Amino acid sequence: MNTYGARVIQPARDLFGALRRKREPVEYCATIVVQSPVTKLDALSIVALAMDAPVENQRTMRPYVPLAEGAWIEIEIPKFGEPPPLAIDVYSTVSHDHAALHALTLMGRLEQYTGWKIRPDFAL
Repeated sequence: MNTYGARVIQPARDLFGALRRKREPVEYCATIVVQSPVTKLDALSIVALAMDAPVENQRTMRPYVPLAEGAWIEIEIPKFGEPPPLAIDVYSTVSHDHAALHALTLMGRLEQYTGWKIRPDFAL
């Protein structure tokens, strides 16, 4: 291979190698569990109101409510044939403690504004 070909190919190899090595940020999750019967749409609306934030990605498979930088809320509903509870997952790209703090804050607000029975599904 001539020197021109080597100069053109090597940067491309470096770029593709960097792209292969690039990883998605780690997502930490803290889940709170709602024992009261409620639909996912209603729960998203109530969570958005309690946190004074909009529901993003509406009409998609993964709607969420954004929180502080690097944190957001997603809601999992029971699968067909499974009884409640409703799981509210609080994700963070910062740390598990960051996710847990936001989950506990959300839990406090939801207990204040609703009649839901809620428990954390993580160690305190």
